[in-house]
Amino acid sequence: MRVRITYDCDVLVIGGGIVGLSTAYAITRAAPGTRVTVLEKEPGPARHQTGRNSGVIHSGIYYRPGSLKARYAVRGAAEMVKFCTEYGIPHAVTGKLIVATDRAELPRLHALVQRGRENGIPVRELGGPQIAEYEPEVRGLAAIHVGTTGICDFVAVARQLAHGSGAEIRYGTRVVRVDRRPERGVAVLTAAGDVVRGRVLVNCAGLQCDEIARLTGDDPGMRIVPFRGEYYELARPELVRGLVYPVPDPAFPFLGVHLTRGIDGGVHVGPNAVPALAREGYGWGTVRLRELGSTLAWPGSWQIARRHWRYGAGELRRSLSKTAFTDAVGRLLPGVSEDALVPTAAGVRAQAVLRDGTLVDDFLIREGARTVHVLNAPSPAATASLPIGREVARRALNAL
Repeated sequence: MRVRITYDCDVLVIGGGIVGLSTAYAITRAAPGTRVTVLEKEPGPARHQTGRNSGVIHSGIYYRPGSLKARYAVRGAAEMVKFCTEYGIPHAVTGKLIVATDRAELPRLHALVQRGRENGIPVRELGGPQIAEYEPEVRGLAAIHVGTTGICDFVAVARQLAHGSGAEIRYGTRVVRVDRRPERGVAVLTAAGDVVRGRVLVNCAGLQCDEIARLTGDDPGMRIVPFRGEYYELARPELVRGLVYPVPDPAFPFLGVHLTRGIDGGVHVGPNAVPALAREGYGWGTVRLRELGSTLAWPGSWQIARRHWRYGAGELRRSLSKTAFTDAVGRLLPGVSEDALVPTAAGVRAQAVLRDGTLVDDFLIREGARTVHVLNAPSPAATASLPIGREVARRALNAL
């Protein structure tokens, strides 16, 4: 006798950040009538990476031509501005400066110009004296101005995606077990003891995405190694008009300590990047031994430490010493002083690391039987969330 299964939904999405909500939104637009349920362990949307970043709509200039990051960031930036305009979400296209303060950075700055042009991004090259046209208080040897960079309220975007998706959003719902049967679908057990059944599962769990993948029985082939980004707020926001970035080191996915005038008029300074002692370790006082043990047991973590200990030591120094952090900011903004920097909320980057210590530098989406896993979606995922959501939705609907 054939057993009839009652499904609660067609697609079950785990994770109520901007990528999970964009996926739900894309599914219901591509296939009206598809039943989507989103499970989010927090009491509201966008409580982690989405709600704790600097709010920048990235242009896509940094990313390797042809990569998902490059294609989705360039496309996503334009779509994000249009989305914010359509729904009245606070945003602005501000442009930004990337400033070289040392001669050794000039070749990397020129390489960024070339990369920007390959990615179809308009870039203006500036000599040192021209920097003052945009930022009178900033000093550097040379710079580039990227006109398509902007800022917005990504939490408001996430809320609009949740509302516009028509999906059932269950907040305060933590997944503790997944029973995946390829011939039938998936059943999820929540911490409250409820069972939710779906035909296909989409894993957009961010900092927990590798854990969710293992619960389904899929080997993600990577581990999330959390890096905390610590921010200050500028007590004298009049010193900065817009967005000012240093020239990044191409060996790392981090952009360095930068200055960002947010949509609220305040100026964020940061972040640095230090290992977090928990997946959601927003301060040195948050330590979760099981999660820390999981990070330390992953061979890739030790490979990162061995290869990049000098870089890591500098980041750690800036975390523990406000003077060192101020010195880093002072390379771009000589007028800044320690008392002009006020600590503010930190974020944690969910960085996928392979077994050999490779830092995954592109978005990573993998599929299993009746599952789609988003395994690496740190910055610029908020910028690129609309095209990422469509791609994940396409795969989920194919799995149906």
